[in-house]
Amino acid sequence: MRFLLVTALATVLVFGGCSRVSSIGDGGTADADTDGDTDTDSDTDADSDTDNDTGPVECDLGEYIGDFKIETQSDVAILAGYTSISGELTINCSSFTDFNKLSCLTSVGVDLKIHNNEVLTNVTNVDGLNGITSVGHDLSIHNNEALTNLDGLSGLTSLSGSLWINYNDALADLDGLSGITSIGQSLFVGGNPVLTNLAGLNGITSVSDALAIESNDALTNLDGLSGITGPLSYWLTITGNDGLTDLDGLSGIAGSVGWDLRIHNNDALTNLDGLSGIISVWTGVIVIENAALPDCEVCELLDQLTIEPMGITVHSNLDDSCTPVPANCP
Repeated sequence: MRFLLVTALATVLVFGGCSRVSSIGDGGTADADTDGDTDTDSDTDADSDTDNDTGPVECDLGEYIGDFKIETQSDVAILAGYTSISGELTINCSSFTDFNKLSCLTSVGVDLKIHNNEVLTNVTNVDGLNGITSVGHDLSIHNNEALTNLDGLSGLTSLSGSLWINYNDALADLDGLSGITSIGQSLFVGGNPVLTNLAGLNGITSVSDALAIESNDALTNLDGLSGITGPLSYWLTITGNDGLTDLDGLSGIAGSVGWDLRIHNNDALTNLDGLSGIISVWTGVIVIENAALPDCEVCELLDQLTIEPMGITVHSNLDDSCTPVPANCP
């Protein structure tokens, strides 16, 4: 009898993939009930356990020490009730979308990574992740095939590290990030084919290291970056954005770009007026293969630089003639 009881208590029912986990926590049977118990089953009661039900979560567990990776629905249950994580939080699950039980979280000590979630359409899911206000280092949103919005991150206000938004095939807007006001290091947005604007980033006023906007085919402008001011310590890269017509959203960037300024393969780009505040680029200026960009625009950019870069590469833009010809025109 004792052997049977121990065996029953240890029974876990797993239904494949990132699915529901049901276990027996009160000596009863695994159920899908609506009772008022405090077990750990996969029910829909109003208890305070950590299962996949719709009851309230007690936010009384404090900080989770270490890194945590969510791959299954049962991982969410483990983290329920914690208010912070000292290390990284990684969300990497192929068939699960319910973050409801993570509503107590307010901060992530290192990185928040939302990677390789094949069917995740949004990160809202009732209370979800929108209680998180700070991330100690990077926020990385990478390779989520069905993700359409980031509304569940609307509580986030600051990043000490970098923001990476890359290779999300269905991501249509960044509005859920509108609360972010500063990025401690760099901003990278690349490979999001249906993203038409960066309006969700218009609250950001500073990016200290690097800025790269690459291969966003539907992006037509950079107006969402108009709040960013000051110099960049490393590089500014705008490449492979087929629908981008101007760089006006970069007009607040002023002073120096520490390493490279790269503008290439933007087929619809017609002018560089948005770069008028840049007066020095230390390493190199590369402006190539922008089919609609007159060479005269490039010459005017080079002419405004007070310190000549170590290298200049200009070719395969729209051939025209500048009158008068700027002094630094190659």
